[in-house]
Amino acid sequence: MTLTRLGCAGWSINREAAASFPAHGSHLERYARVFNAVEINSSFYRPHQAKTYERWADSVPDDFRFAVKLPRSITHDARLNDIDALLGRFAGEAGTLGAKLGCILVQLPPSLTLDAAAAQHLFERLHIHFNCMLACEARHATWFSDAATALLQQHRITRVIADPPAGQAGPHVPTTEQAYVRLHGSPKIYYSAYDEAYLQQVAQWLAARDCWCIFDNTAAGAAIHNTLALQTMQQR
Repeated sequence: MTLTRLGCAGWSINREAAASFPAHGSHLERYARVFNAVEINSSFYRPHQAKTYERWADSVPDDFRFAVKLPRSITHDARLNDIDALLGRFAGEAGTLGAKLGCILVQLPPSLTLDAAAAQHLFERLHIHFNCMLACEARHATWFSDAATALLQQHRITRVIADPPAGQAGPHVPTTEQAYVRLHGSPKIYYSAYDEAYLQQVAQWLAARDCWCIFDNTAAGAAIHNTLALQTMQQR
């Protein structure tokens, strides 16, 4: 039996989708009664206090899981160099999610070429700090070579399957048994909603494997509607 972690990049509930969620509670509490996962993207831009992560963990059911995006200070500013102190701080914050921390998401800048030594150091340190799934969304072509695939497999790092794909035309080749899918919206990234035919294809693909599936087309509110539609397809 496969397990799909299905959710959005964030837990905002817009007015049009409100009727599909319980009426009472915070947005996160209402969201977590319908979906079983969420991706925290705000951690990419700014740190959150440990007590904030603790409060979020206390707001959701026991079987709910968070994916947390690694800070840009590590991936984009430091570009994977001299990261130990930054990573230690992040781990001290996000780690307070406890058992509800399901994944650390590493999104690399499109200009970042594969530096095997720097990547290996990052992956080793992530395994020291976290006992959860680790996923990497690289967006430069060098990260899709045979050598890069072997490096990800060696360190048990899940290659993100993204739409639209970046760095490689696709389809992206998974590197672990569990997949992590990020659907950014197409043709207009972050804005466009996916149509029913595309969602049916996604549902069929998810049915055959353990997977996280996160809708990141949040800019105009499409993500939550697409997630609800895909959930309905899975329940048929």
